[in-house]
Amino acid sequence: MRKIGIMGGTFDPIHIGHLIAAETAWEHGNLDEVWFIPTADPPLKETTPSTLAADRYEMTRLAVVGNDRFRAVDVEIKRGGVSYSIDTVKQLQGQHPACSFSYIIGSDRINDLPKWNRIQELADIVDFIGLERPGDKPRLDQLPPYLQRSLRMVEMPQIGISSTAIRMRLLEGAALRYWVPEPVRDYIRRHELYGSTTHHGAGPG
Repeated sequence: MRKIGIMGGTFDPIHIGHLIAAETAWEHGNLDEVWFIPTADPPLKETTPSTLAADRYEMTRLAVVGNDRFRAVDVEIKRGGVSYSIDTVKQLQGQHPACSFSYIIGSDRINDLPKWNRIQELADIVDFIGLERPGDKPRLDQLPPYLQRSLRMVEMPQIGISSTAIRMRLLEGAALRYWVPEPVRDYIRRHELYGSTTHHGAGPG
């Protein structure tokens, strides 16, 4: 049975930090592949994505081209509506019965796990790979026992890059080189996403 890591998120836009996190989970979680699944409508975020789902999926697809261990999957975007992880996992299990699934989650979100929809049901059918960043230690002892049993922590380097910071850089006309993969930077420039134009941040810098 192939072991698949699920990396969900808005990916608005996807950036180098996401890819390093996925590579870390792949290496330490004994995964065969990592599937990047952009959300249609994230349930626990206060703001809606800045770009269309089709653009976020295409940037994700471009970001993983060339890595045969990574795959972009549009299952939540095709389903539409609020993206609940339990629904996604059940759909993937039905479509890929020869695969087992692990959820990859950053340490900043681990203590939100009890708020996830039908979380105990989800924990019964997947395990969680928690990515612990330096200086960001989750309160594991405050998690319910069923989550503590299904969670495996791995260390990852501190990457001071966020999608929010990237969007701000574009609004300020700053360069994106090395913040996002080159195909993603080119896509942002061509489609003038996040207030960018071909004359500033998403362009040559």
